[in-house]
Amino acid sequence: MLTRKQLELLELIDTRMKRDGVPPSFDEMKDALNLRSKSGIHRLITALEERGFIRRLAHRARAIEVVRMPEALEGRHVARVIEGGARPAAPAPARARPVQTVDALELPLMGRIAAGTPIEAISEVSHHVAVPGSMLSGRGDHYALEVKGDSMIEAGIHDGDIVVIREQTTADNGDIVVALVEGHEATLKRFRRMRGMIALEAANPAYETRMLRDDQVQVQGRLVGLIRSY
Repeated sequence: MLTRKQLELLELIDTRMKRDGVPPSFDEMKDALNLRSKSGIHRLITALEERGFIRRLAHRARAIEVVRMPEALEGRHVARVIEGGARPAAPAPARARPVQTVDALELPLMGRIAAGTPIEAISEVSHHVAVPGSMLSGRGDHYALEVKGDSMIEAGIHDGDIVVIREQTTADNGDIVVALVEGHEATLKRFRRMRGMIALEAANPAYETRMLRDDQVQVQGRLVGLIRSY
């Protein structure tokens, strides 16, 4: 199921690929869909990629491949588009702001972070994600990571969520941090100092707290936001 904007963008990319052999630029997409910012285009492209309609190719500028069109799933019938039906629109909340006017920044998505058994340290950017500017905490660099595992589920962090991390090398007790363990394992856990050791606590009783020496743990950043797709 695609939204109208997602379908419009997919058809635009497919038409331009067939005509020119390359997809339109982000600026061209923005203008064609009458959006105010390229962050909106990025969100649409990410949604199409997650649904398997397009594929972004690494290390190539403007490299988007159309994998399939909705007709491939439902004969020659276009996939159902979410339009909200014919019912009158509900009044907007008093403080609501149009999505296009909300400031957003693109952050590098550095790959996956383990909320479970630690995985190898992450150092390469896989792609970028649009993040509301209000989510970014203070000064400093920020990046995003995709969560793998369920060890932080009781802190509201689920498998597949995108966490927004502020780069820093220190943490206070209770902070949820990206921790580099023994120089090669990266994990997302709650940080505490206990009895001269560092405790990396899960938020799931199925996982034990890891007690490590100070020289075994490097704080890589602190959790400042979370993005979830439904």
